[in-house]
Amino acid sequence: MADSEKENKQEANRKLRRVVKQKIKSGKEELPQLREISNVWGFDKDGKMYNPDMTEKDLRK
Repeated sequence: MADSEKENKQEANRKLRRVVKQKIKSGKEELPQLREISNVWGFDKDGKMYNPDMTEKDLRK
C-alpha cells in the first residue's frame, strides 16, 4: 500500500497533457478528460481490499 497518490496523479496528468498536445497538433477538436486517460481505481492507494477470511466483527469496523 502506498502512503500517497502523488506519483500516480503526476503520471496521469503527464499522460493527459501528452495526449492533448498530440490531438491539438493533429487538429482534432474533441479533447479527452482526465478520467478517460487514467483509472483512479488502478492507483497504488486504491483503498480497501477484500479478505474472504474476515469475521462479522471485522466487517463492522
